[in-house]
Amino acid sequence: MSTDSRFVHKMWQEQELSKMVDGGVPFPMLTDAGGRIGTVYGIYDEAAGVNIRGRFIIDPDFIIKAIEILTADVGRNPEELVRQVKAFQHVKATGEVTPSGWQPGQPALKPGPSLVGKVWQVWKP
Repeated sequence: MSTDSRFVHKMWQEQELSKMVDGGVPFPMLTDAGGRIGTVYGIYDEAAGVNIRGRFIIDPDFIIKAIEILTADVGRNPEELVRQVKAFQHVKATGEVTPSGWQPGQPALKPGPSLVGKVWQVWKP
């Protein structure tokens, strides 16, 4: 979502994204003309009339699970976004917790009092 119009999004998808991702991005791009949604999330720059780059992972219960806000001069990491989404899905499905740097297929941790002070024994990245 950005303050760009749907026409700009169409051009971006056809001229740029489709060359970086086979077939372009597989989700709709939304317009936030006037920055109403960006204002709610605290990323709208009123003076410039644009949303600052923000990434929000929101679960099916509409709870914000992760936030990343970057200025336009620093690129984002789509692999990290996908890793985090998979980690949140794993946590929801299993009740386990994922330690720093966890990747799908790696062991996760069973939370509880017996784990306190022993993560280093269980988790070996």
